[in-house]
Amino acid sequence: AQGRGGKGIKGMNTVEEDITERMFITSTHATILFFTNTGRVFKIKGYQIPEASRTARGTAIVNLLQLLPGENIAAAMPVIEFEEAKNLIIATKSGLVKKTELSAYNNIRQSGLIGIKLKEGDELIEAKITDGERDLFLVTKKGKCIRFNEAEIRPTGRDSMGVTGLRFKEEEDELISMQVDYQGDYIFFLTENGMGKRTSMGEFKVQHRGGMGTICYNISEKTGNLVGAKSVHDGDQILAMTDEGVVIRTRIDDISVIGRNTSGVRVMDVKGRDGQSGKITGMACLIKEYIEEEPETENSEE
Repeated sequence: AQGRGGKGIKGMNTVEEDITERMFITSTHATILFFTNTGRVFKIKGYQIPEASRTARGTAIVNLLQLLPGENIAAAMPVIEFEEAKNLIIATKSGLVKKTELSAYNNIRQSGLIGIKLKEGDELIEAKITDGERDLFLVTKKGKCIRFNEAEIRPTGRDSMGVTGLRFKEEEDELISMQVDYQGDYIFFLTENGMGKRTSMGEFKVQHRGGMGTICYNISEKTGNLVGAKSVHDGDQILAMTDEGVVIRTRIDDISVIGRNTSGVRVMDVKGRDGQSGKITGMACLIKEYIEEEPETENSEE
């Protein structure tokens, strides 16, 4: 872990036209559901993903899943048990959301299944498991957020389209994140130019599905657009990644808690060691319960 505003370290080796895009935390015994941008879903066990060192490039996903040309992973989640009482909620880039019983995704063949039917030009961007009583937070790259209860989404089958979760005020806007209220006390926002902040979930009032939402981040030329929004608790840590494969790990407690209509603080210096400015492409959250404490320095007098 480093203090906020640092340059980070090399997180993986990249080659030409290859960038670090997304990372997630899991265990070897969980079933991992992979959702693609085209709306398909696959599942494999955690131990089927080869283990590698921090800087290794890893295994090509096409060697693990039967992806089609132009298809890539948009969301991934570990599942221990497929219970009927649980729902799977999917969000798309165009602001649509869909709710289906998680049990509908239990029997997935090796070639994958359709998880959501998409309109032309739309893409799946996120998937979450809920218990039927949760508030959802939809965040756009232009700094808008809407909060509504999942009860407003009528359950549908696996091979169906979603309903409108959020409408965009700006034509070039798009959905970048869907978070659930049980995931944290704050929402951490991060921009492509390395700016970020925490805002209490209580700052966002519950609205009806399908509205334009409220301002969650004051976007400017200095900040750039939002690239991510994650629910966090005190004690969590954030991993942020640039298009050059550089990763920084920062304690969430070092990042200010401020209101909705603000721009935050410098979280990562995106200027590369060659003096050229990069862009942050994604981030992940490290839950405090799974963070190993650094060993304390022994007292020389003892």
